[in-house]
Amino acid sequence: MNPLTLLDLDRALRESWAADTCSPDDLADWQPENPACGHCDITSLIVNDVFGGDLLCGEVALEEGTPRGHHWWNRLPSGVELDLTREQFRNGQTITVPRVIVRPPGPLPRRWDDYLLLRERVGRHLGPLPEPV
Repeated sequence: MNPLTLLDLDRALRESWAADTCSPDDLADWQPENPACGHCDITSLIVNDVFGGDLLCGEVALEEGTPRGHHWWNRLPSGVELDLTREQFRNGQTITVPRVIVRPPGPLPRRWDDYLLLRERVGRHLGPLPEPV
């Protein structure tokens, strides 16, 4: 079996994002033309499952400075930051310097079902993924 690449994972995630896995906070903004919208948290967890590294989180502000939630991405073990959902920000939003988030063991308190559904869809494209940390 060939090792899984970032490109493989990126393609599988893009084919798996949908309105039913979008964060409820972002669902009003989700559309097929911007499928990454509302998927940063669970996408970064899946990247972390596969490649390890750190989970990063920064605060999002709208163009005029109004706070608008949080954005998650990854720092791979090599030190490279990887943000597979950054493209969702198309209207001048800014993101603060990130903080490292320690992933709690076991089920997450928020969006666990969405995470499992997205993992299942990605797994249909790639085969079984490593078990969640």
